[in-house]
Amino acid sequence: MTSIKQELLEKIAERTARVAVIGLGYVGLPLAVEKAAAGFTTVGFDVQEDKVALVNAGKNYIGDVIDDDLGNLVRSGLLSATTDFGLVADADFIAICVPTPLDEHQQPDISYVVSSVRAIARYLKPRTMVVLESTTYPGTTEELVRPLLEEGSGLVCGKDFYLGFSPERVDPGNVLFKTRNTPKVVGAIGKDATEVIAAMYRTVLKGEIVETSSPRVAEMEKLLENAYRNVNIGLINELAILCDRMDINIWEVVDAAKSKPYGFQAFYPGPGLGGHCIPLDPQYLSWKAREYGFHISMIEASASINDSMPAYCVSRVSRILNRQKKAINGSRVLILGVAYKQDIDDYRESPALKVIRLLKEEGAEVEVFDPWVARFRLDGEEQKSLPELNAEVIERADLVLVTTAHTNVDYPFVQRHARVIFDTKNALAAVTPRDNIEVL
Repeated sequence: MTSIKQELLEKIAERTARVAVIGLGYVGLPLAVEKAAAGFTTVGFDVQEDKVALVNAGKNYIGDVIDDDLGNLVRSGLLSATTDFGLVADADFIAICVPTPLDEHQQPDISYVVSSVRAIARYLKPRTMVVLESTTYPGTTEELVRPLLEEGSGLVCGKDFYLGFSPERVDPGNVLFKTRNTPKVVGAIGKDATEVIAAMYRTVLKGEIVETSSPRVAEMEKLLENAYRNVNIGLINELAILCDRMDINIWEVVDAAKSKPYGFQAFYPGPGLGGHCIPLDPQYLSWKAREYGFHISMIEASASINDSMPAYCVSRVSRILNRQKKAINGSRVLILGVAYKQDIDDYRESPALKVIRLLKEEGAEVEVFDPWVARFRLDGEEQKSLPELNAEVIERADLVLVTTAHTNVDYPFVQRHARVIFDTKNALAAVTPRDNIEVL
């Protein structure tokens, strides 16, 4: 009888392994596209019927996916989508790419992972690879996913199926690194599982595949990536506040420091942290560390600083308006950018949302222009971006607040028509004159 390892390696080499991707969001859809593009018949699963319908119609809704690629793969029959989890029974490779947010108490919410794993377990067949890609705390794969799969399916991990963790690495808007060419980390339960799962990714992706000794190492590695950024951004945000008091331009400081060819990586201040990963993932590590009686003081301190930046920016707005003999209450503030980073339409956890909320609580009249985000939700209500950025819109604002440095905004035009600009992203660095521009 052919071993599970040999059978799966043959299916991978022959492109006969059938792929299931659970969750068709910013991580799942690009992964499903790459699997299908490599020649594997791929089915994407999602509970949202609108996403499933869009995929089956060949219509893209993710910025990092090329429209024609998606349409061609759907028409070829290599890629499809469904809400029917029963079809998981046909899969040889299952990737779980569901959200892992924080709950209202800032504790890890892995309910989407749990519900997905339980659904998979009902249909899991022998000789299948299961890989968790959702970012989570160290131990999730072995302590949570494994027992749920074994109990729900009656199968044994390592004997009947392989289980691993391979953290997603998605940087929306990155023009150089996409899912296809970004190095991929793989950690699985057992050497055979690691070898086979890594072989699957090597067949699909062009970036280096880095094998670790266990899922726990891969889970911790992912948290290190984002804790590293969180801590360094926290440092530069704190220095930005100090530089403001000392009348020093923090952006000039960073530009000078990054001239050093070794030992320094440039990080930049801003109105806070956004996106799904950097603000949230370190909280997973901090939460897990407390189980061991350990407090990660550096991460907790940086998170506190970053969380305070929206309020700090609103306080700066108040100071700038005061110099014009205006109160923030009743003033018109024009926000430029609601996306959490430049040149994307993703506003998840965007600090701009917190800034808008705080401004409104202070009585400011807020308008928003974002060329990438036509509509967004704030406190459960749908908001609209202004349809265009014209002279009238800019001139009626008492202050223009730049919260996202989109490159398709005409900043010289903004400067010419604005009374005063508070630029939290240094988007107007090259714009002159600068008499009406203040930076973070």
